[in-house]
Amino acid sequence: MPEAEVLYSDIKFKRARGNTDVATPSTDEPTYSEVKISKAQRPAELPASSRRSGVTSERVALLVLSVLLAAALTALGVTHETCPRCEDGWEPHGGKCYFFSSVTLTWNKSRTQCTSMSGDLVVINNREEQRFLQSRVRGKMKTDEDVFWIGLTDSKKEDEWLWVDNTGLDTSLKFWREGEPDNWAWDTPDGQDCVRMGEKDGATNLKSWDDKYCKWPQKYICEKPDKA
Repeated sequence: MPEAEVLYSDIKFKRARGNTDVATPSTDEPTYSEVKISKAQRPAELPASSRRSGVTSERVALLVLSVLLAAALTALGVTHETCPRCEDGWEPHGGKCYFFSSVTLTWNKSRTQCTSMSGDLVVINNREEQRFLQSRVRGKMKTDEDVFWIGLTDSKKEDEWLWVDNTGLDTSLKFWREGEPDNWAWDTPDGQDCVRMGEKDGATNLKSWDDKYCKWPQKYICEKPDKA
């Protein structure tokens, strides 16, 4: 229990006249008399409604913090998802970035241009990639001859088709136009050793490849891994 609060009062007593038998304190010496005693009051407790209000405020604060945290995490997720996986001018697909040129170069110069951009001429690994490239090329073609070099050649040995990464052409993934490759040499004595792709009006079964003289200027497709 809290200690009692004791108040003292300074009371002076004077000697009564004619009575010398009663001992009284000197007038110079004050005598203290206890005049009031009261218990110290405990701090008033908050009413139940106030306590409930405090709990509610805490819950609201936690809720606000939770919402802000969720919003921050969402923002980080969106930032991550929308972060460019390819540089400007390159198009993403299947873990790669593709560059479709708007200028024409020979096959060798096209490859040099691709390597200068940390890539190489495109290597087509599956039907889905061929489908993607064919759809993009078709949308960029203005004429039937407005086609694109890819990274396939038999310049080292006739009819031995190799990609620029030195892998051989998978026989199950050949997309030659009908009658191709024909190594036409009537106007190109060196033959046709480099491959281009494109079919302005659409390609049946994705078949849009044909061999062409490597020094013929064409547009080209570069590729490199994306930034994931």
